[in-house]
Amino acid sequence: MSNSVQTKAATAAAGVALTGVNAVRRTLAAFRYRNFSILWFGSCTSSIGTWMQNVAENWLVLSMTGSAFYLGLDAFLQQLPIMLFTLLGGVLADRLDRRRVLLVSQYIQMTTAFTLAALVFSGLNHVWPILVLSFITGSAQAFGGPASQALVPTLVEKSDLPNAIALNSIQFNLARVIGPLLAGAALLKFGMTSCFTLNGVSFLVVIVALMLLRVTHTAPVSPRRIREELKGGLNYVRREGSLLALTMLAFATTFLAFAVLTFLPLFAKQVFHQGVAEYTRLMAFSGSGSVVGAIVVAWLGKYKRMGRTALIVQLLCGGLIAGFALSRVLWLSDILLFGVGAALIIVFATVTSLVQLIVPNELRGRVMSIYMVAFRGGMPLGSLVSGYFASKFGAPIVLVCNGILLAAVATYFMVRSHGVREL
Repeated sequence: MSNSVQTKAATAAAGVALTGVNAVRRTLAAFRYRNFSILWFGSCTSSIGTWMQNVAENWLVLSMTGSAFYLGLDAFLQQLPIMLFTLLGGVLADRLDRRRVLLVSQYIQMTTAFTLAALVFSGLNHVWPILVLSFITGSAQAFGGPASQALVPTLVEKSDLPNAIALNSIQFNLARVIGPLLAGAALLKFGMTSCFTLNGVSFLVVIVALMLLRVTHTAPVSPRRIREELKGGLNYVRREGSLLALTMLAFATTFLAFAVLTFLPLFAKQVFHQGVAEYTRLMAFSGSGSVVGAIVVAWLGKYKRMGRTALIVQLLCGGLIAGFALSRVLWLSDILLFGVGAALIIVFATVTSLVQLIVPNELRGRVMSIYMVAFRGGMPLGSLVSGYFASKFGAPIVLVCNGILLAAVATYFMVRSHGVREL
């Protein structure tokens, strides 16, 4: 081989390597910020524990009641406080030190996890204590959620904000893969109590991470009454047409799509006639897809026509959900569930990024609390309604209908836009 050919080959190889390095740097851009990195790793550990508890709790409720309605009711009660208290949480996030608000939220959630572990260890045989603790956990999240959403944009520069949101989605969904797998192993080897105990321990990690953050709280110069501040946030969302449309889109998506996760224990037990191992396997495939979807969003960063992309992917997601509901072939269901996870996280991360890019920092807590009411509020309402209809007509039929409606919502916003398509 001549020297010129060798030189060209070496140059090409170096170019490929450099492109790969640049792609990795672009995907992990937000990790350049110390505070974001610390919070990310703490939150990831806590999320793993939370998913371990979610798997164990769903299986516990199903084992105790054998009812799709109680599965939906438990999910509803955990998310109901999001609708009741999140707007107040948004006001507090704009008034108080967001880090301190988050710390209080973590302490409460840690206490409920240890309490549930103690109850199960002592021989719990009633479902109502689980429902009460779910409501308390949701209440803590209602105040911690807006504080978290408002804190993240202060840890990175605005140009890296979509990347930071996508990386947060990666940690949450990476936990959806690791958590269910660990839960399955823990359930088989150590029993229910271990999952709830490990979740309680995981909160200690995020508490330490929050204590290590170097952030400065700037109190509002002349805070108004809570009612006036709530009204100011609502008026801002109403005036911003695209922001209102994104909020409505988030509600419709979670209302229709998240029932697929709520019903996974039913599919494992009643459709595929398997046990907890198959349930955790399905959760892992969904979580793996979400991780891949979040990596795609992190790599893309901020780009043109993000709104159009979210709508196209949501349309696809509706078809995948309907396909999963109709499938009776296990390997095909795994693939479809992987696709559902990837599509959902692309939609959620993209829509959330668009909202965060629109809202000013002084209104961030209140506006994000309104968005969270829609985003998180759709989950319990969707779980409750879908759970009721599933008890009448079966989970597969309900998911087919939800998938068709989800695709119809995406089509509506593609046609009418309301400002989403142009973002």
